[in-house]
Amino acid sequence: MTMFTGLKGAAASRSWGVFGSVAVAALLAFAPAASAQTAPAAPAEAAPVPTMTPEEFAQAKDIFFQRCAGCHGVLRKGATGPNLEPARTRTLGLEHLEAFINFGSPAGMPNWGTSGELSKEQVNLMARYVMQDPPQPPEWGMKEMKASWEVLVKPADRVKKKESTLDIENLFSVTLRDAGQVALINGSTHQIEKIIPTGYAVHISRISASGRYVFVIGRDARIDMIDLWPKEPTKVASLKVGLEARSVETSKFKGWEDKYAIAGTYWPPQYVIMDGETLEPLKISSTRGMIYDEQSYHPEPRVASILGSHYRPEFIVNVKETGKVMMVDYSDLKNLKTTEIEAERFLHDGGLDSSGRYFMVAANARNKVSVIDTKDGKLVANVETGATPHPGRGANFVHPKFGPVWATSHLGDDGISLIGTDPKGHPKQAWKVVETLNGQGGGSLFIKTHPKSGNLWVDTPLNPDEKVSQSVAVFDIRSLDKGFEVLPIAEWADLGEGAKRVVQPEYNKAGDEVWFSVWNGKTQKSAIVVVDDKTRKLKTVIKDDRLVTPTGKFNVFNTQHDIY
Repeated sequence: MTMFTGLKGAAASRSWGVFGSVAVAALLAFAPAASAQTAPAAPAEAAPVPTMTPEEFAQAKDIFFQRCAGCHGVLRKGATGPNLEPARTRTLGLEHLEAFINFGSPAGMPNWGTSGELSKEQVNLMARYVMQDPPQPPEWGMKEMKASWEVLVKPADRVKKKESTLDIENLFSVTLRDAGQVALINGSTHQIEKIIPTGYAVHISRISASGRYVFVIGRDARIDMIDLWPKEPTKVASLKVGLEARSVETSKFKGWEDKYAIAGTYWPPQYVIMDGETLEPLKISSTRGMIYDEQSYHPEPRVASILGSHYRPEFIVNVKETGKVMMVDYSDLKNLKTTEIEAERFLHDGGLDSSGRYFMVAANARNKVSVIDTKDGKLVANVETGATPHPGRGANFVHPKFGPVWATSHLGDDGISLIGTDPKGHPKQAWKVVETLNGQGGGSLFIKTHPKSGNLWVDTPLNPDEKVSQSVAVFDIRSLDKGFEVLPIAEWADLGEGAKRVVQPEYNKAGDEVWFSVWNGKTQKSAIVVVDDKTRKLKTVIKDDRLVTPTGKFNVFNTQHDIY
């Protein structure tokens, strides 16, 4: 029951207080099995399968893709979220499923109904949908990729030097999730410079090694490449690499800067290496294969995250369900060499330590963080953390007692794990949790600090308690034992009704401001709240009708240089 037993003390009381007895039973029934991709056999008296019209099925399939597939998988075999195959969902029955979808869980399942994201009718629709047999999605290969590929401005026709008067290093690429757009916001003036149409629900923005190009990838697996050098930012290329995706990255090793880009998909389970100037797809590799410890075949091992190594001409490709980190050598695409590192399951997000050598990635089904040495290409350690670590890229700082650490918060409990990362200077603390801080509660997605800051910021947007989901906790790195201060970010935004989840702290280039998205419903007002990092006081609120469901924010300089 690792997904649903994490909250401690007062946080647990607050969160569980919103649930009725039916909801509690549903949550307990949804505790994932030891192997989340293996569904239990249905009993003889499984619940009857509810009927659905073709129109209802199509609507539910779209909602599942947009809201559910990321955690539960396109084939519903489970990973961060539990298995949702019919053998399980028919056992639970319609009433339990409706309660779970409606109320969510303290471990990170959003309260889709009570937050207003889904109507009562849609909650019922989704409960009926997951009791049906899952549809089989189509494959997506080179033919389909080439048909989607567009070069809007050829490299020969692009400007030869920076013509923009903007401080592009302090631009923010902000995901407008439900609008299918990104907003480029000026970090100095806090004004929107341009809105650029992209794929649906952009997951991340990544910056090329040169700092010239922004690559954004949506949940619908569309990549858009934005050139920041012209007088105004311009989209120059686009490619659809599959049906669902999360990750994109560019080559960073010295001598290979901007040469290649890579994207990993959730469906089909594969990655593609592209030309770094045009997005032309060059090489597709499947990730289907054996789970590292069970040695059993998995049909849907999704690419969770990708980083470019600074030590070798390699991409670090993290394959969720098989628990493998793949070091992909891009120096010779015709004779592609890949090193498979057995890490843990289910690999998700992660980032580099402060030295840039060690990659720290969450294996959230096993409550661990895997540490990869990108110089030697080997697993260093699997570090036990709290329930369901979810670091984003994590947070690096110097602990007053234990030296350099990398931190992750958790979806499943209120802990923040601090892992020692200095094997030479602090060998006794290296690759161990040296301290666990107690935060506001479970449901955290991102944690962040900055080399010039003394603060550590932790969000909790998926906590069922709105007081927790609408605020952030901030720790003084120099006095961690004093606990955290809570800042009412959503209250400062003054938006009126809605879920108003506060998500993803992001610093400006100077490290003296931290930005938060106040993520509301599609038809409701959202905003970005800017806080003075030193005083922890409100600096400004960015409000604009064009800010539709803002979520991720990526400062160009910090993202380019892996500062977090």
